Amino acid sequence: MLVLTLDAALPGCSAGVVRGGVVLAERLSDAPRGQPGALPAMAQAVLAEAGIRAGALSAIAVTVGPGSFTGLRAALSLAHGIAVAAGVPVLGVTVGEAMHDPANPRLQWAAIDTRRSRVFLDCNGAVQSAALDSLPAPTGPLTIAGDAAPEVAARLHARGFDVALHAARLPTPAGIAAAAAYRDPSSRRFFQATILIAVLDLTFFALSGAHL
Repeated sequence: MLVLTLDAALPGCSAGVVRGGVVLAERLSDAPRGQPGALPAMAQAVLAEAGIRAGALSAIAVTVGPGSFTGLRAALSLAHGIAVAAGVPVLGVTVGEAMHDPANPRLQWAAIDTRRSRVFLDCNGAVQSAALDSLPAPTGPLTIAGDAAPEVAARLHARGFDVALHAARLPTPAGIAAAAAYRDPSSRRFFQATILIAVLDLTFFALSGAHL
């Protein structure tokens, strides 16, 4: 599967072209501000570097949250625009799915900072909001990724839980493409469901006040 990946869910953003798990081109930015405006140029650059026309893509894979409302809106709008022009489907994946490591047998969370003394905890697609002073107890040995991972890991470790830090703080094109590979881009029903989930995600995060 040949995929253009887009992400602006957290501080920083990325775009990449991935074929069969191999990254052909990628642009990564860890700038804390202004990432949504940079994403169209990054997408154009990776397509050009990979020598791929949008119409040759199998799908556009984009993160749908949790994260910044502004970043999610920008990435989803860009993904939808390219997909409509190229006639390819959009595949939405959560930040946790994009950072999930299938080779790691431990429980895995992605911890996303909301800047309001709360975090979103994404366990391979299942998302919940939690206050830092009342984090849920993991059900087994845990590995945490995401931009709030150090804070969450420290608090859980202080409570005696077996917690390890994953190196990933932001989704990568390779991780987004790997998560999207589990989707069925030929399914119209899935395409409609993905767009609906994205809209619901945006509404939820807007109402929650995360990263506004």
